[in-house]
Amino acid sequence: MGAAARFLSRFHLLVARFHRGMTLGVRGAVFDEQGRVFLVKHSYTPGWYLPGGGVDPGETMAAALGRELREEGNIELTGGADLFGIYLQTAVSPRDHVALYVCRDWRQPVPPKVPNMEIVACGFHAPDALPEGTTPATRRRLAEIASGAPASGEW
Repeated sequence: MGAAARFLSRFHLLVARFHRGMTLGVRGAVFDEQGRVFLVKHSYTPGWYLPGGGVDPGETMAAALGRELREEGNIELTGGADLFGIYLQTAVSPRDHVALYVCRDWRQPVPPKVPNMEIVACGFHAPDALPEGTTPATRRRLAEIASGAPASGEW
């Protein structure tokens, strides 16, 4: 991750903190027919994550999810995504919330072109064989989904 990308990411969070009462993001657990989950590795932060990002002013969570999946994985939802839970993510800010959706109805016309400015790697992975560097929070969310346990409330 370059210094400029880190600076822009931190600057955006700082501006958002003072501009909005709270921040809201979305993430999608996109599963293929074999039960594998789509993960992304960003250029600006270490680790493998579920795809997602911030909800823009005037945008619904569903629209933000669709936009982020297209941007990060060239994934287009063909059916509804199921809201799994809404989490408080205090690692970023005591005001940051993340809505997690489970996505099973989708298509990917062509694989995304990576690496690019934001995504350095992506792909589908078996939940029991996640890539090294998959974040602990991502692992916890996938375990909750697999077990059918309720969302824990904290990312």
